[in-house]
Amino acid sequence: MPRRRLIWQIFTTNLVVLLAALAAVALYATGSLRTFYLDHVTTELEARARLLESGVNALLNNSNNTEALDRFCKDMGRDSATRVTVVNTAGQVLGDSDEDPAHMENHAGRQEIVEALASGRGASSRHSPTLGKDMVYVALRLETRGETQGVLRVSVPLTSVNEALAVIYLHIAAGGIVVIVLAAGMSWWMSRRLSSPLEEMKDCAVHIAAGELDYRCAVPDSEEIGGLAEAMNRMAAQLHDRLTVEVKHRNEMEAVLSSMTEGVLAVDSDEKIINVNLAATRFFGLEPHAVLGRTIQEAVRIADLQQFIQRTLARGVPMESEIFVPHGDGERHIQAHGNVLRDAKGKAIGALVVLNDVTHLTRLEAVRRDFVANVSHELKTPITSVKGFVETLQAGAIKDPQEAERFLAIIARQADRLNAIIEDLLTLAKIEQGEQKGDIVLEKCGLEEVLRAAVQVCEVKAAEKGVRIDTQCEPGLRAEINAPLLEQALVNLIDNAIKYSDAGSRVEALASRNGGEVVLRVRDYGSGIEKEHLDRIFERFYRVDKARSRKQGGTGLGLAIVKHIAQAHGGRVSVESAPAKGSTFSIFLMAPASVLQARVG
Repeated sequence: MPRRRLIWQIFTTNLVVLLAALAAVALYATGSLRTFYLDHVTTELEARARLLESGVNALLNNSNNTEALDRFCKDMGRDSATRVTVVNTAGQVLGDSDEDPAHMENHAGRQEIVEALASGRGASSRHSPTLGKDMVYVALRLETRGETQGVLRVSVPLTSVNEALAVIYLHIAAGGIVVIVLAAGMSWWMSRRLSSPLEEMKDCAVHIAAGELDYRCAVPDSEEIGGLAEAMNRMAAQLHDRLTVEVKHRNEMEAVLSSMTEGVLAVDSDEKIINVNLAATRFFGLEPHAVLGRTIQEAVRIADLQQFIQRTLARGVPMESEIFVPHGDGERHIQAHGNVLRDAKGKAIGALVVLNDVTHLTRLEAVRRDFVANVSHELKTPITSVKGFVETLQAGAIKDPQEAERFLAIIARQADRLNAIIEDLLTLAKIEQGEQKGDIVLEKCGLEEVLRAAVQVCEVKAAEKGVRIDTQCEPGLRAEINAPLLEQALVNLIDNAIKYSDAGSRVEALASRNGGEVVLRVRDYGSGIEKEHLDRIFERFYRVDKARSRKQGGTGLGLAIVKHIAQAHGGRVSVESAPAKGSTFSIFLMAPASVLQARVG
């Protein structure tokens, strides 16, 4: 596969990211706007229905004349530009502002009618077979002295909403095109600015790799690339000096190679191993002396390494690649750097491969990427919501006190959510700093008081949901703890257990000894967690069910805080769970020496 130029890779990537971001924003914006308009229309219809409710009730109670009721519907529908329909409990239409009730089909199966009879209010948006239009319906249950008399339904066409949305969609599309054109031009300019110095550096690297150690790279004005050029120039100068004394230091080099954590593998032109250090043999499970003189294909059964060495020998330029080596239950990530191996006269005699185990760094980078993506997403959602409602208020909604109050309440909730996320992030940072600096003070305390204090904090929320909290603690159980931090961890676990428990269920908060450890457990009998999520449940912003978690009001940081609090105590956390069987979260702490001695005695 031919390699692509860097400028096209940068430009194409930036353009794809831009298009994807714009598409996502456009989809979210259009969906939110449509939902907002429909909610607004539904609220207005409900207000109209409330105004007509008393009149319809009076006609239903004081007269059996359906003609009067039908006439009332037609008069009200004409005056309010709204379709008004009255249906009895059996679904029969008693009056309608647009049609003759006698020719209308039974409405018992209509969604809004069913919801109104069941809960007192119903709403739906759908195509009306009677009128042949898309309509928005709101229905209210009619009651007299606690007895259901029927349903009052009002509706309007969706034509005005669709027309308003079409104009907004057109503006969004036009703005997106302008942004794409401007961003594409900027991306091209930046791509050229980045790729040109790198192409010069590549030419310089080729000259140095070819043995032209007197060749010097031009130093550009960019700090990073200029630093790289200076480093390559220093490298060339140092190589020139070191090659003259290479023979003298052969024995010293062997000692250095043996003590290196990086693996070193040298092969000749026939791909036979001429040198290998201990680190490389550990990477691939080799015997150091048994592999010398054997071809790489015979010694190492890893196709990626074989192909990497072949490419390095064939191309004669520095190479770099990542090699995946099976290790235990997973893979070991090895970063391979290859170059041509030359003798004192500059003749190519093989290839030298330096191997770095970057498994841990790869995992940390994946965690960092996930964290950056998650925190960006978590912060963007409430910010977008706040901005949208502020713009709505600025557009005129502030003149409607009722709507303005509702929008401000939503903005306040989103601001509270932002504040909660930031507070949890600050809490995590404070715990991590305290753990690293040893600033967290641990004192020998009784665990029963901490357990009961955490339960007391959560009792109000549990009572509101009808969840019972049972506690059990071994008498006299003590540990070296920071009481406020441990209480916070228990509150987080108990609060989560209440959130994901059904009404009428129970949550258990337990403390006991287990060998040389003290174990704090919080058990619920809720929905449970799938097995594939258990390994990542304590990561920051990791959510098993993102939609449900946000609906419950969580920040996605509670379990991460629990984990770091446990680590600050020199302990650990674990979780056991199965779908539909509940979950058990455990915090393991070291038991005080006096407790252990007492148990032994």
